[in-house]
Amino acid sequence: MIEVKNLCFSYGSGSVLDNINFCAEPGSLIAVLGPNGVGKTTLFRCLLGFLKPSSGSVLVNGKDVNLFSKKDLAKEIAYIPQSYNPVFNHTVLDCVLMGLTSSLSVFEQPGPEHEKKALQCLQMLDIEKLAHRGSMKISGGERQLMLIARALVQDAKVLIMDEPTSSLDYGNSFNVMDRISELRDRGYTILFSSHNPDQGLRWADKVLALKDGRVLAYGPAKESLSGTVLKELYGIDVSVNNVSTGNGDYTVCIPLGGKTAQNV
Repeated sequence: MIEVKNLCFSYGSGSVLDNINFCAEPGSLIAVLGPNGVGKTTLFRCLLGFLKPSSGSVLVNGKDVNLFSKKDLAKEIAYIPQSYNPVFNHTVLDCVLMGLTSSLSVFEQPGPEHEKKALQCLQMLDIEKLAHRGSMKISGGERQLMLIARALVQDAKVLIMDEPTSSLDYGNSFNVMDRISELRDRGYTILFSSHNPDQGLRWADKVLALKDGRVLAYGPAKESLSGTVLKELYGIDVSVNNVSTGNGDYTVCIPLGGKTAQNV
């Protein structure tokens, strides 16, 4: 569990986050939405202990994040960056094994048990067939799943993902988000940032909408992402509608430009 209480952060005299409060329950998937420069990445850096809040606190299972050693915090929270552009053509398996750095001693090398564990993480994401392929020879979507596998091998139950689909096409974005939701179903607590409100509506249990460093809305996705909230976030009229298909009912956003939105 992650609890954020009255979190404030400033770079010098410039306030970036102001009185942020929310709780990420075990086994939940939370989408963090907001326009560019709103403080999403800064919030994640505070959750990861990279930045110390000006005031307020971040608690991981009841303990302040700044009281963990880096090694112990890596057992609680894993971070997945937006993208990864490898300089060397390490195999996918070797890249996943790099996630064990914090749990190995200085001169310890990964052994057969570590490789077995890494392969299990790849299998969990249905990309075990890529294990011995070079990381420079796979698609962007496959590379993003590789980064998630690298985080899973840490055994942390909280995953923080900074725009995990930002550089992916429509099909790969859907595939990655589908895998992320499966991890939620396995009991992982996941926070991901996104510029696509439809991802929040489709996959998230809750949405944290940030505007000017403050919480504009927080709660169940379909309740929090109204047309009014989306217009305030992104500055355009948006219609939020329910769509029925043969596979189920979904809620989607339709940008209307300068027209008046009829919001559901």
